[in-house]
Amino acid sequence: MNRKLINWLGLTGIVAFISYALAVIVSPSAFPGYNWMEQAVSDLSAETAPSRMLWNQIAALFGVCSVVCATCVSIYISERKTGSRLFRAGMHLFTVMNWVSNVGYAMFPLSDSGKEIASFQEIMHMVVTAVVVLLSIVSLVCLIVSGFKKGGIRGIGFWAAVALVMMMVGAVGQRAVPPQYFGIVERFSVFAAVGFNAVRGWYLFRGFSEKAA
Repeated sequence: MNRKLINWLGLTGIVAFISYALAVIVSPSAFPGYNWMEQAVSDLSAETAPSRMLWNQIAALFGVCSVVCATCVSIYISERKTGSRLFRAGMHLFTVMNWVSNVGYAMFPLSDSGKEIASFQEIMHMVVTAVVVLLSIVSLVCLIVSGFKKGGIRGIGFWAAVALVMMMVGAVGQRAVPPQYFGIVERFSVFAAVGFNAVRGWYLFRGFSEKAA
């Protein structure tokens, strides 16, 4: 395959995943008393969190690379009319989700880690989270349906299904498990979105060939 620049930019999705995973793994070392099994990932980047600076350093590539990858995917499939209209709609919605996540969380970070949600900024943080989750679910459902239709990209449909199951495990688990295990199930949700964006980036790198699966 004769790859163009836009195909190579698909690898930014994988870079974003690595940057995010490292931030989640390493940042707790700068947060005394942080319990990853109990606390949310967002606590690590809260304004008053002692790990905020380390998080920003390690995750510096995450936000930029996620948006670059997502945007390039949308541009590529739009120009080449890749897949069905439902497939492209799902891809575009996932791109919008990445933009909302990147801009929304930058505008409304948690002001205090582990604190009860009360201020306007914290409420808006939760609103952004709700929008991100809704866009993620709708986009993944579109990709699952289109992926398993005749002529669809089944690999995308399969990974979208995996991501959706992970999100559902996170969403249901956060209400079903004891508080001391909240952080475990919450990570299913956050890694579902970041991981699926990396998958999209790999498919872009391979020109959306089924052999990319």
